[in-house]
Amino acid sequence: MNVIKQIQLIERIDQLIHMKATGSPIELCNKLEISKTKLYRIIHVMRKLNAPVVYNVAEQSFVYEEAVGFKFGFFQKELCANEINPFIG
Repeated sequence: MNVIKQIQLIERIDQLIHMKATGSPIELCNKLEISKTKLYRIIHVMRKLNAPVVYNVAEQSFVYEEAVGFKFGFFQKELCANEINPFIG
């Protein structure tokens, strides 16, 4: 699986977790159109990235044990004077 598709899956799973709408693992696989093996590989990657994701049997959904957010990509930021010209100061 290429990296972009993996990141997109993580973003989608994160969104569904925040919406409390993953459903069971099989339901989530159907929503994402992936195999159960691929789902658990992605969940494993999320955990490696420190996502506190668990499956809550009572809610029949994946949930985060604590409040977290996922952001991947580049974004613009304001630069300090020494970042613009490292020879200053």
